Amino acid sequence: MPRPILATVHSDALRHNLSRARHFAPDARVWAVVKANAYGHGIERCFDALRAADGFALLDLAEAERLRALDWRGPIHLLEGVFEPRDLELCSRLHLWHTVHCTEQIDWLAAHKTQVPHRVFLKLNSGMNRLGFTPAAFRSAWARLNALPQVDEISLMTHFSDADGARGIAHQVAAFEEATADLPGERTLCNSAAILRHAKHALRGSASLSADWVREGIALYGSAPDFPEKRVTDWDLQPAMTLSSRIIGTQSLQRGDTVGYGSAFTADGPMRIGVVACGYADGYPRHAPTGTPVLVNGVRTRVIGRVSMDMLTVDLSGVDTAGIGSEVVLWGRAGSGEVLPIDEVASSAGTISYELMCAVAPRVPFGAP
Repeated sequence: MPRPILATVHSDALRHNLSRARHFAPDARVWAVVKANAYGHGIERCFDALRAADGFALLDLAEAERLRALDWRGPIHLLEGVFEPRDLELCSRLHLWHTVHCTEQIDWLAAHKTQVPHRVFLKLNSGMNRLGFTPAAFRSAWARLNALPQVDEISLMTHFSDADGARGIAHQVAAFEEATADLPGERTLCNSAAILRHAKHALRGSASLSADWVREGIALYGSAPDFPEKRVTDWDLQPAMTLSSRIIGTQSLQRGDTVGYGSAFTADGPMRIGVVACGYADGYPRHAPTGTPVLVNGVRTRVIGRVSMDMLTVDLSGVDTAGIGSEVVLWGRAGSGEVLPIDEVASSAGTISYELMCAVAPRVPFGAP
């Protein structure tokens, strides 16, 4: 039989999480963000569940081609735009909308020969200081684009740096509204954190925030963007991925016995442990410490000792029914219905859920419930 590790993608959860974006931003259209192969879930595996979205947003031209091959005829937005002039030819052929964030991209458009003008999203650097035109340069960039016959429609966008935290978004919204005042075109501002935490407040505040498009990324996959302040249950999000395996061996320890490489765990009394077919070569974080939560037969327990390439060990204290073949959920849903949020596992390992989702290794098979 194959090695008993499996990543399961839950289509029902994806549909539900998409509906949550519509709940929090009812007047906006929703981009389903599927960059990084749908955050590691697989574009093809997620497509049917997400085709109710108004558009798909991503980075990679090859991923855009995959969406068109799935017979998606709606909008596709390249969030970072094109990376070289010849990319514009593929944008024309695939009817891709794309971000413009620098003068070089405008130069490429000006030199581009096309019979089909492009839909572009002019990006403002409102304080994130990654991509985008500064407020001082934004209007001149808009004027250049507006004068090009290669450009059909100009939409306006920015990205929030602190939507998930105490600083919030007011300073960036103010910068956006000042820079874009009186400019025509649709707007897109909100990422997952802004959708959940701020979009409803737009009814009492900024018109820009209740804009034409919102971009649902990590929330689409069942992770709380503002964990640990808020948890998935606070936002009524459901895990879209389960990483599960089985116990393939057990050991009985006595006080003073150690476990794993570096003897990183020492038993303080008699206990039983389980050996699980999952390790860092499968994408589970090697630096996950003793105490990282795990479900065995639906019962919450903990990882102990150091994670190995192909195995990790778990505490079976209080899980009397566990033995060889018992279900182990590293994150996601147990067969009995219990849920281990990926945010908790990531936090214990000193990282974020995005990294765990995207790090599931190619050798891990994917399946459906």
